Amino acid sequence: MRGDGSPLRVLLVSYAWPPTGGVGTGRALKLAKYAADHHIRPSVLTVSNPSVPLMDPSLLRDVPAGIDVIRARTLEPGYASKAAVWRDNSTPATRGRGGLRLKSRILSLARQLLVPDPQVLWLPAAAAALARRLRSPDADDVVFITAPPFSSFLAGPLTRLRRGTALVLDYRDEWSTVRSSFEMSGRLAAFAGAVLERRVVRYAHAITVATVAFRAHLLADIPHLDPSRVHVIPNGYDPDDFPPALPDPPSDRFVLTYAGTIYRLTSARGLLAAVRLLHERNPDLARRLHVRFIGRIVETEADAFDGMERYGVERVGFLPKDQVMPELAASHMALVLHAHAAGTERIYPAKAFELMHLGRPVLAITPRGVLWDLVEQHHLGHVFDPDDAPAIAAFLDRSLRDFCGGRYVPDVAAVDTERFHRRALAGEFAAVFRTAADLARANAV
Repeated sequence: MRGDGSPLRVLLVSYAWPPTGGVGTGRALKLAKYAADHHIRPSVLTVSNPSVPLMDPSLLRDVPAGIDVIRARTLEPGYASKAAVWRDNSTPATRGRGGLRLKSRILSLARQLLVPDPQVLWLPAAAAALARRLRSPDADDVVFITAPPFSSFLAGPLTRLRRGTALVLDYRDEWSTVRSSFEMSGRLAAFAGAVLERRVVRYAHAITVATVAFRAHLLADIPHLDPSRVHVIPNGYDPDDFPPALPDPPSDRFVLTYAGTIYRLTSARGLLAAVRLLHERNPDLARRLHVRFIGRIVETEADAFDGMERYGVERVGFLPKDQVMPELAASHMALVLHAHAAGTERIYPAKAFELMHLGRPVLAITPRGVLWDLVEQHHLGHVFDPDDAPAIAAFLDRSLRDFCGGRYVPDVAAVDTERFHRRALAGEFAAVFRTAADLARANAV
């Protein structure tokens, strides 16, 4: 609430916004949906022509009626063209050939220039739109920028155009993890990204991060940050995403379902190795297992699925969000996957919180870290290391024997999950916004 009793005005700057699909859209969208419950009036600045792999118009149903949505055009090419430029398919053996050597150098130069990410090509229009907003009668009390893409953070210093406007930066993922795992950039670009991060966070009146481990890592990496300004607000679930009547799992086969993108940090290789091992040890029993993957599988992980159809593994492909929950409900267990990679020990997949509300047991395959702890602390299911294929196979064997013998009982009784309701989390964001706004006003005096 502002001093005059009117709602606090907050501009949500998010590249990911409906109809863009994928899990990254949910954080800003659900915040906008429930903001009014906490006396916040949201507006949105987003991209008009998103260069993204997935579109999901079903998400538009959560956009609040009458919300002001400003769309700024990006200079990025279409996603397929951008992905081709960002990907170098040459190998050390072929890189010495003249044409391929030139292509590799051009791709490397493109990756070096697009710092910190390709969406930096949205920054000119987004920054211009933000500057106009800050100078207009509709200027907001708080500018909230959520990332990735982290190039969006570079617009943050513009908030100084209006004295008393607060800047809140939101880390859905870690910038350092994105640099090492996604950007595929060289040392110079990685160094430049690190320098940019350290400088831009100085402008923030508050910072929100998705996990406690994110916060600890950020404070250790950037010592000049004031710990009192860094707040943990996790992702969560929205009961409205679940239809009133969900289907039951089938009785003739045991179904495991994964929903989400499969890429380097969510590699399915450990699980797939366990499925193959199960078929080697007990093929008759293993034939009752059906493993489904709903969502995109990036090219670098596609080879792990070669020939897996014979083991009962199905690649469903992308489905709109309103179709995903019924598919997960029609499963005996839901899969959550993390690979051994730098930073995964600090990451919660957003889908884990929705599984809390769904009530199906979780089979989490992950290194020890925050996801492992989340599953154990909230009694969501079972956890195994991705390198321990024998233990995963043995667990699947026991579950299948119980299922075939009529003894399988879903052993999930999630506890202490109310905090993760998106409405409650919007209240936590609102508290941060008010604190940041008070700080910005005090500094403007």
